[in-house]
Amino acid sequence: MMHYGWPETDESKKMLLEQVRSLARDKIRPIAAKSDATGEFPHATVKTLAEMGLMGMMVPEQWGGAGMDAVSYAMCMEEIAAECASTAVIMSVNNSLVCAPILAFGTDEQKKRFLTPLAKGEKLGCFALSEPGHGSDPGGLECLATPVDGGFKIRGTKNWITNGKEADYCIVFATADRTKGHRGICAFIVDTKAKGFQVSKLEDKLGICASSTAQLFFDDVFVPQDCLLGKVGEGFKIAMSTLDGGRIGIAAQALGIARSALDASKKFAAEREQFGAPIMKLQAIQFFIADMATRLQGARLLTWAAARNKDLGLRYTKEAAMAKLSASEASMWIATKAIQVHGGYGYTKEYSVERNFRDAKITEIYEGTSEIQRIVIAAQEFAELNS
Repeated sequence: MMHYGWPETDESKKMLLEQVRSLARDKIRPIAAKSDATGEFPHATVKTLAEMGLMGMMVPEQWGGAGMDAVSYAMCMEEIAAECASTAVIMSVNNSLVCAPILAFGTDEQKKRFLTPLAKGEKLGCFALSEPGHGSDPGGLECLATPVDGGFKIRGTKNWITNGKEADYCIVFATADRTKGHRGICAFIVDTKAKGFQVSKLEDKLGICASSTAQLFFDDVFVPQDCLLGKVGEGFKIAMSTLDGGRIGIAAQALGIARSALDASKKFAAEREQFGAPIMKLQAIQFFIADMATRLQGARLLTWAAARNKDLGLRYTKEAAMAKLSASEASMWIATKAIQVHGGYGYTKEYSVERNFRDAKITEIYEGTSEIQRIVIAAQEFAELNS
């Protein structure tokens, strides 16, 4: 039986979600805490996700993908994230930030060469936009792409790159002409085995510990002309459109983290006794649970709305920003209250809500901070006023 408000009329979605839920429960849940503690990348799990078609969900079958819609993707992301946020972000990056731009802007040759193995999960990708001095300001990139005979040479540093250590291919944004500002930015598909590509640092993080977050250095890495993604100067447009879809993925990840915290809180409240009765009988706990459930469902509906617009070919920049803002802030709030429900137990690593709390925070930061989402939403609102 479907729950959490999922469409019960779509039999294909019901079957898919039951399969993904079983995978998450049987294969991911048992190793999630250990993976978080050791920081070990879940290679076997990612291989299983690939076998189920979850690493290229929205890519057409002709290019090796599963040919599914964005709503299904969001739902599956929530299921995976509910058991392991690290696994979910690995899946999200490959789907939303790597496969998506190659599908949208790549040539047929690039789709055959790069997209197909990525969508099949035979290869893993990463997305290199942020830099040490330019996280929320991608228009000011300093990473330089110098035109040379047969292509470009890329030199510079990229920060906060999820999958950076394990990736086979990297979507890299660099400026070919600094005098043109964001109009001088280009996008490239870079093979991480190329000479001059270096993983220069791995971050020691608060949460999502089983996914790598790397600093990458490009020491005059040669990129052939046929690995330019889109046209010269289209890099900023490619990055912004890609982030719209990426925010749906991170919103769904935040939903999964929040749902895990809520479910754990309900279970604990039903079992934990104080003053001769389960604490679920206390009005304070009931109010926590009610507010947690309401915020989660509201964020979920915003996420589905953004995904639906994407599926219908409608603009979804504002909707994706709203979903990401709502889901990430709901996730952090719910995870915080979950620890409160658990009391002292919630502060220990014995209970999953401690990991939910650490994992939730990053969803308010990456793929655009909450402040950036508010700027995007406000800009869209005023644009509508003048249209």
